[in-house]
Amino acid sequence: MTAVARSVAAASPAVDPAALRHARRLLARHPLVDGHNDLPWTIRNDARARGDLDRYDLRRPTRGHTDLARLRAGGVGAQFWSVYIPGDLPDGRFARTQLEQIDLARRLIARYPDRLMPALTAADVEAAPRRGRIASLLGIEGGHAIEGSLGALRAYYDLGARYMTLTHNVTLDWADSCNDVRRHGGLTAFGQEVVREMNRLGMLVDLAHVSPEVMADALRVAQAPLIFSHSSCRALTNVPRNVPDEILARLPANGGIVMITFVGPFVLQAAADARARGLVELRPELAGIADPAERRRRERAYFRAHPLPRPTVADVADHVEHARRVAGPDHIGIGGDYDGNDAWPVGLEDVSGYPRLLAELVRRGWSDRDLVKLARGNAVRVLREAEAVATRLHTRRAALAASRTLAAVPRAAGRPGNAAASRPAARR
Repeated sequence: MTAVARSVAAASPAVDPAALRHARRLLARHPLVDGHNDLPWTIRNDARARGDLDRYDLRRPTRGHTDLARLRAGGVGAQFWSVYIPGDLPDGRFARTQLEQIDLARRLIARYPDRLMPALTAADVEAAPRRGRIASLLGIEGGHAIEGSLGALRAYYDLGARYMTLTHNVTLDWADSCNDVRRHGGLTAFGQEVVREMNRLGMLVDLAHVSPEVMADALRVAQAPLIFSHSSCRALTNVPRNVPDEILARLPANGGIVMITFVGPFVLQAAADARARGLVELRPELAGIADPAERRRRERAYFRAHPLPRPTVADVADHVEHARRVAGPDHIGIGGDYDGNDAWPVGLEDVSGYPRLLAELVRRGWSDRDLVKLARGNAVRVLREAEAVATRLHTRRAALAASRTLAAVPRAAGRPGNAAASRPAARR
């Protein structure tokens, strides 16, 4: 056992050994699909690695929350690697930075061909565990990356992106963020076209980080299932990042899923309240600091000195169960958000902890059928249905284009093939 594993085991609450064995056996047969992991951004900003994959070796214990050994211990069979970039880059080079992060993630996946497998489809997600590998998909976190261009969106899809979170924490020209000023009251006409184009491509529309009005507009416009790649339930923890019950109740009609996240202030109200108080205390210190990176650095330093209350595995399980009650067992999943935050529940400090969550649900009487849906079944279904919608829309568009072409061809007089009939009549 590594030092990290020993410290986690020492700090973690007791887990029913039989339930934990059951959870591990289930994940061995049905390995988990996780909706969000920020490892590429962690590698880019690691003080030692600075984006150098040689210096951030996943075959060894890493300084973050993710490495190959812990992924295996966690029963992970597919991972959406977030290719996150901030929405407040001072130089505004969103597309360039996005391309660099996609490149880093693709090179990361290629570096471990015996353990990670590039994945573009639901079939790839199904195939990877049979080959002893983790299916690796890419997710763009924030529509600022497309810089208002559907062409850029299509290019990112061609590079492997299989979902895009419509906003991060900054409101865009076409969509409101839940954590910023709401300027549009939802999606603009262009924002709705972004959703339609993503449906045509087969790219999942991710509603984590967006305002409730954007959630509602996307549900109205979308023809394919939507996802929340890393969000929890607002009824239990009242923060803007979580999903209101009225939206959860609409997921069954759409076919989408909410992938419950583990971030402390999103799953424990006491942690959310303590964070809000801390941000108020920080205001004088942050006043006049324009550099977003420096602001984030000072926030992290403050909360290291003033740790937030820590949730438990049971707190996360409460969110999973609430989502199941409101949306149903076919519309839930898991999106840990590892390497994107520092505030984790006791027992879920890194990617090795997923069996503990499932063990808690086993203890609460969950059936294996519902556990498999939560762990992977629903996520695979959503991918497959999004692909089917894209195929249908492509076929419909091709048929419409063909009918327009035929309608534009002038009809020849007389019977087809009769050259004499097709010639103009002689003047009389």
